[in-house]
Amino acid sequence: MRTSLLSEFLDLLSPRVCTICERRLAADEPLICSRCMSELPVTPYCESPYDNWMARLFWGQFPVEKVSAWIFFRPHSVTSKMIYDLKYHGQSETGEWIGQLMAIRHQAYGFFDGIDAIVPVPITRRRLWERGYNQSEQVARGISFETHLPIYNKVVRRKHFSQSQTHQTAMERRTNVEDAFMLVDAEKIKGKHLLIVDDVITTGATVISCAQELAKAEGVRISVLSIGLTKE
Repeated sequence: MRTSLLSEFLDLLSPRVCTICERRLAADEPLICSRCMSELPVTPYCESPYDNWMARLFWGQFPVEKVSAWIFFRPHSVTSKMIYDLKYHGQSETGEWIGQLMAIRHQAYGFFDGIDAIVPVPITRRRLWERGYNQSEQVARGISFETHLPIYNKVVRRKHFSQSQTHQTAMERRTNVEDAFMLVDAEKIKGKHLLIVDDVITTGATVISCAQELAKAEGVRISVLSIGLTKE
């Protein structure tokens, strides 16, 4: 990630700080300082994307290919702050930076090879109105910037408002998102390998519901990439 003279000048006027430790960032540090980057609880799943603990959540649920998450997620941990900032504090640009960092790590292992397009998990109109943006789409933009993969954000839509799943059991999560999505452009994704992008995955219920709807299109294959994975 190269810096420009303008960004360096703006950094002098309004110094940027690390989203985790809040120390001042160097010019070549986009979101997280080097020290915090070295301490991130990154998953090893990009090295074995076809068979890992997270991938097994989706086996037999839809035509799954590669699966990975950038970091292990723990609620209220130091590293969770950047995700809370993205989802609840209006910091949409954080999503794009996270997407770029995720893409850079995964590109080193050829994770995006053979993938045709990115599908961010959609949110309802009500949630979009409240938040002002779809956090998964912001992450997808960062991934697209690095990989040049197109974003398909209108091939599937969220049909109804689901309750927050933060404190729900696995069964409640599955019920909450049951029949929550609707495929709206099967022809556009016919025969394509799609990458579903989500923020944090716990049971995988939301991704499964979304992927099963996408899989109604002929010949679709699906890979999954998220910012975080919560291992309960």
